[in-house]
Amino acid sequence: MRVLALDLGERRIGVAVSDPTGTVARPVGVVERRSRAEDFAAIARLVAEYGAERVVVGRPLTLRGEVGPQARWVEAYARALAETLPVPVELWDERYTTVVAQEILETTRRPGKRRRRGEVDAVAAAVLLQGFLETCRERENNPVF
Repeated sequence: MRVLALDLGERRIGVAVSDPTGTVARPVGVVERRSRAEDFAAIARLVAEYGAERVVVGRPLTLRGEVGPQARWVEAYARALAETLPVPVELWDERYTTVVAQEILETTRRPGKRRRRGEVDAVAAAVLLQGFLETCRERENNPVF
């Protein structure tokens, strides 16, 4: 199953997609935030373009795992998005994804090469999606009775 992941930010939405088997995540870019209607239309186009069967939205819990103002905003955004898409929308813990994304970019960047705008956002979406995919596989391989 192909999954699309979103890392919501104030200015941009990082986007990642899985391969058709739902095994590997890769960053695909960003959606520049405008209005909810424009954001949702752009996301719907991505769902159709990639044939996604599910959308995972990063939920920014606090470091203690609590729901703060940002997480509440994301939850409301995801609920509204779910009403406009033909596929399920699921929240997923995104703690540390930006930090991991920055580390990945630092270790893979050639010296002197600058980051493109939104690159961290897209890689953070891929980090969050990879965690989601691995957890789903783990649950399939070790079902709880």
